[in-house]
Amino acid sequence: MKILNQFCTLFVLTILFWACSSSPKTNTIKQEEPVVIKNDSLEYEIIIMDPGFSTYLNTIALPSGYFSQVYLQNKNLYYVGIWNTRVNRPTVFNPNIYGNIIEYEQHIDYGYDVNYKLFNYFEFAQRKYRMVLR
Repeated sequence: MKILNQFCTLFVLTILFWACSSSPKTNTIKQEEPVVIKNDSLEYEIIIMDPGFSTYLNTIALPSGYFSQVYLQNKNLYYVGIWNTRVNRPTVFNPNIYGNIIEYEQHIDYGYDVNYKLFNYFEFAQRKYRMVLR
């Protein structure tokens, strides 16, 4: 009888130990694909590898078609001017954020998709880095 009690106690302790142990953790973080902004006919391309932008573009950004192309072009001209000024002042503005000059010409029609994604990158960057492009 004593052996049976010891066996039952050992069995219950084993079950409790097994039930309370942690399960192996799996890494569920997946690498986000970079967002490519391009217009093949103009041979124009921007690659944005900023973590979170792809998710922002697919979930938070207003849908494509919400803004007119003229609106997006005007906003992009404005944002690009401020952005490029900050790129040229790395002692004042964080060069890890403002890393590259953006070549954006007023007289070139980059198409709706390029303007939409570029505009949304500026909107995303302002949220993520808590900056104001003014």
